[in-house]
Amino acid sequence: MLAKVKTCCIYGLLAADIEVEVDVTNGLPTMNIVGLPDAALKESKERVRTAINNSGFQFPLKRITVNLSPADTKKEGTHFDLPIALGVLAASGQIKLQDFSGVVVLGELSLDGKVNPVNGVLPMLLEMYSRGFTKVILPLGNIEEAKLVNGLQCIGIKSLRELMAFINGEIQIEAHIGNTIEDLENCQFEEDFKEVKGQETLKRALEIVAAGSHNLLMVGPPGSGKTMAVRRLPSILPKLIFEEAMEITKLYSISGLLGQNKGLITQRPFRAPHHTSSMIALTGGGRVPKPGEVSLSHFGVLFLDELPEFNKNALEVLRQPLEDGFITISRVNGSFTYPAKFMLIGSMNPCPCGYHGTEGGQHSCSCTPQQIIRYAGKVSGPLLDRMDIIVETTAVSYADLTNNKSTEGSKEIRKRVEIAREIQLDRYRGTKITFNSQLTPSAIKKHCKLDDQSQQLLRNAFEKMKLSARAYNRIIKITRTIADLDESPTIKMNHLAEALQYRKVSSLVRR
Repeated sequence: MLAKVKTCCIYGLLAADIEVEVDVTNGLPTMNIVGLPDAALKESKERVRTAINNSGFQFPLKRITVNLSPADTKKEGTHFDLPIALGVLAASGQIKLQDFSGVVVLGELSLDGKVNPVNGVLPMLLEMYSRGFTKVILPLGNIEEAKLVNGLQCIGIKSLRELMAFINGEIQIEAHIGNTIEDLENCQFEEDFKEVKGQETLKRALEIVAAGSHNLLMVGPPGSGKTMAVRRLPSILPKLIFEEAMEITKLYSISGLLGQNKGLITQRPFRAPHHTSSMIALTGGGRVPKPGEVSLSHFGVLFLDELPEFNKNALEVLRQPLEDGFITISRVNGSFTYPAKFMLIGSMNPCPCGYHGTEGGQHSCSCTPQQIIRYAGKVSGPLLDRMDIIVETTAVSYADLTNNKSTEGSKEIRKRVEIAREIQLDRYRGTKITFNSQLTPSAIKKHCKLDDQSQQLLRNAFEKMKLSARAYNRIIKITRTIADLDESPTIKMNHLAEALQYRKVSSLVRR
């Protein structure tokens, strides 16, 4: 007897619909799975057999053939367990599948018949719904994720026994209808910029970075508050719009980082990998490529603390996604493209000991000129050229630490950032641009017009500071963001002057 159950499989961010065909015939008791299954999928026959027996049903002692159609497409994942079990029970006559033509089935089985959550549910269901499938049966732990697909009927189950009772009409399970979330809630943060003493230039730079999604490099001695300030950056980042939240949620769903009973991600990502992270960890990859840190930071922040300590090859790979906003990973199994529109925040000391340029203070530099040059050379010029803002921090004085005068907190800063964000969304409505950092050369000409005085100032700075064409464009983008924070429709001289001061870096960084 033959039974068919519809499921799907994911490749990168794309999904393909898969039909599980199960045939039960007389012959030696065996179960074969064909259709290019991976190792985890081949092992599913043992999970399915034990789960069926432990759920009070009878696993047929016959010849069972499971075909995953189309057979020339490689399949992977444990979410095939439930559709295979359903097909085996239907093909052996223990249940009758009626009106299952528009139903997608997903789920991993435990040996006791419990249905466990699986990864990649959101992108798979979005694709299947677009192809006309209106109902899904999946693990209860994935129900919040499935409800993000507007109009989809979602039935969450706990066990194989519960599913069989539902199909046989013995129990009723409420079907949840997916709804689009119109307004995302603001997240609450424990860390606040009020706790950052001194470093007003750094706080202003982080405000500009948050408003325009720009890149930032901080250079300064240890203990000057670089990491502390950046850790508070999420508290001033603008609220996600629904489309951004959906893209982030899809990436985290594929990576298995969404968590059980979790729905839409409403907070911009903040990723801070250790400096021992490999190139694959940063960019993504593996036997079956998965998103790396640059993609997990999509529409958020990638913070690289102690930048020169990272592997130089790993840092150089960041250059392409910083420019293009996506990263393509090519492997034998295929080519996978993941989005990677992130803010790169880096911090570094001026030298190996950390105190170069602080002579006269409590510490003095003990590094030789060769050590300093070698240390700074770990961060290449092309990568530095992609930094929109470079800020030099100084050691915090005792007076700053003990000053009880109230300083501006995250709440006040975020209000200005949100206003600048709304200005950008309104200005670029109908285009693919959402932040000033994404402006193309043609968009810069249209939205970032400079008056004659500003043009002369920028011309002088370009020649004196020996700027590259990339740095020229990035300065104009920063200027546009500063004007937006000032709620000015036009770019003024003071906006450009402030932007230029963030390119006045030390000879160490400029080399």
